[in-house]
Amino acid sequence: MSSVLYDIPGPKAKRRNLLFSVVFLVLLGLLAWWAIDLMGDKDQWVWAKWKPFITAEPWTTYLLPALANTLKAAGLSMVIALPLGALLGIARLSDHRWVRIPVGAVVEFFRAIPVLIMMVFASAFYVQSTDISSDDRPMYAVITGLVLYNASVLAEIVRAGILSLPKGQTEAAKAIGLRKGQTMRTILLPQAVTAMLPAIVSQLVVILKDTALGGAVLNFTELLNSRGTIAGYYGNPIQTFAVIAVIYVLLNFTLTTFASWLEKRLRRGKRSTGAVLGAGAVEDVAGAGAGTAGIPAAKVRGSFSDGSGGTV
Repeated sequence: MSSVLYDIPGPKAKRRNLLFSVVFLVLLGLLAWWAIDLMGDKDQWVWAKWKPFITAEPWTTYLLPALANTLKAAGLSMVIALPLGALLGIARLSDHRWVRIPVGAVVEFFRAIPVLIMMVFASAFYVQSTDISSDDRPMYAVITGLVLYNASVLAEIVRAGILSLPKGQTEAAKAIGLRKGQTMRTILLPQAVTAMLPAIVSQLVVILKDTALGGAVLNFTELLNSRGTIAGYYGNPIQTFAVIAVIYVLLNFTLTTFASWLEKRLRRGKRSTGAVLGAGAVEDVAGAGAGTAGIPAAKVRGSFSDGSGGTV
């Protein structure tokens, strides 16, 4: 037996995969034991080095304010980059060359530049050309770099998601007289969102983690940047890194969990995993566009695929 993407393993392959899994787990356990033993030899498990994190001072003075800056920078970057990326991605699909070519050049340009360079350049620009205070400048520079880079990446995700849809969707929309803007807004984008969601969430996780670049280079007071002060005050750099790593894991886990819930909710509202418009919704769209095309709405209800080979 086989699927579309790969051959289903047989009995021998299953035994081999199980053996590889067991060997990997044993090696991983040995590596973890070695790391724990090494930390014990260096007195890294001493309670005095972990005790500060069960008190309020490092949290209220350093970690929580830094976490607030991290969430603020990441949140603003997401709010700006998502619609900007969608707009750029749609513009790259324009029929007009004077729109498609310049937008494509902009997207490729900012995708090719490391986000750290854009942050540094933005910081220098704000120093030379604006009156932004030195306290706010790192935040502005981090957000600028994150928005420019990630909006370009999101533009490609949106473009690829829309292009992955069957051409019959667009042809059916033209048949009932919908304009391209209506087709994009009511037919293509709703269907592409579910397919694009995992890639979009991955990019949002990248935005959250890349805020640490601002702390490393621009002295932006974010979560990772606070580790220097905490470690210097309490003398526990490894413990500080471990706590900050756990916070990042929890943040990213929360984000991906929410995205998984949202994806399931979107799919639950469809007749199948590929369908976006139900029969009633298609009837409304068909009724709205049929008047302009001179086609009765009843004749175009079956024009839109439900993603499973049938029609709605």
